[in-house]
Amino acid sequence: MQAAILDHLPDGLLQLDATELHTVLDGPTLIHLPGRVPRPLFVSVLQHGNETSGWDAVRRLLRSRYRRDPLPRSLILLIANIDAAAAGVRHLPEQPDFNRCWPGSETVPTPIHAMYRSIRDHVQRFRPFASIDIHNNTGENPHYAAVNAIEAQRLHLAALFSRTVIYFTQPAGVQSIAFGRFCPSVTLECGVPEEEDGADHALAYLDSVLNLRALPDTMPRPDDLELYRMIATVTVERGVDFSFNGRARDLWLPPDLDRLNFSEMPPGTRLGRLLNGHRNPLRATSHEGGDLSDHCFRRRERDIITARPLMPAMMTTDADIVRQDCLCHLMERFTPAHPDIDDVRDEPELPENLP
Repeated sequence: MQAAILDHLPDGLLQLDATELHTVLDGPTLIHLPGRVPRPLFVSVLQHGNETSGWDAVRRLLRSRYRRDPLPRSLILLIANIDAAAAGVRHLPEQPDFNRCWPGSETVPTPIHAMYRSIRDHVQRFRPFASIDIHNNTGENPHYAAVNAIEAQRLHLAALFSRTVIYFTQPAGVQSIAFGRFCPSVTLECGVPEEEDGADHALAYLDSVLNLRALPDTMPRPDDLELYRMIATVTVERGVDFSFNGRARDLWLPPDLDRLNFSEMPPGTRLGRLLNGHRNPLRATSHEGGDLSDHCFRRRERDIITARPLMPAMMTTDADIVRQDCLCHLMERFTPAHPDIDDVRDEPELPENLP
């Protein structure tokens, strides 16, 4: 399986919604568009088929004044999972999660993994100025950027999108980690796709980055951004029957759980209720693979509650996303002493004894 590589926009492509791209494209497609500055910006959209703000932003950008005027910088655009986009889902049942298939992935190799390695190698030859991967959330979250290393150019690139920046190193196999090895790389999280302000925000950001001549080599001032790091991923054990509407055998989760995103949950915050005496099925796994569940959660009668202050991000109330990926990530505020990534520990400090 190979991605198509084009040097032009197919006729009518910019008039199509994400659900219609499969009528013109045959699969994942790279499109090279020239600009005044030859060194290109790389942008990927629709790695998850139901996260459409990126495509909406790109097509509006290219239908604006750049329909007649040259782009200020060359652009390499990846339009990824058009089959999932046609179905309005993250990925099809027979597909892997596309954004877990880039070089460095720890998932079972598939033709998508081989294709993405080829795409990585192809784009690297053009020495991209920067890489931007555009996503949406399924729960209520602020717009934020994410980076995989604490260094000046990545943080400036991220802060151009939002003061809220998250540092993460897991899961493996994501685009931003793969491309971060050879250029500044960020992930944009543009809220839920149903809200137009996500595409508006991404559009304005892309226009700004295309017009940049360079990224600063000095670290941003601490008050220029709010920096967090992910410390754990929360999942529901396989085989547990859960729901957000009460119709489940094992676990009830509140239908408005995503209201907790980016807020500090004090100890004792209820996350769910056990319906049949099942032991706690929520698992918090650190980025080193350690089980932090007992540090993060405990039982109070039938309720699952927080055992320490926690701040969630990307908390979703979409049961399919919980099964395919996770319930949320846990994070903490973070102020690096200096830009040497070796000084950033991946394991959080957690108490030996729970309250």
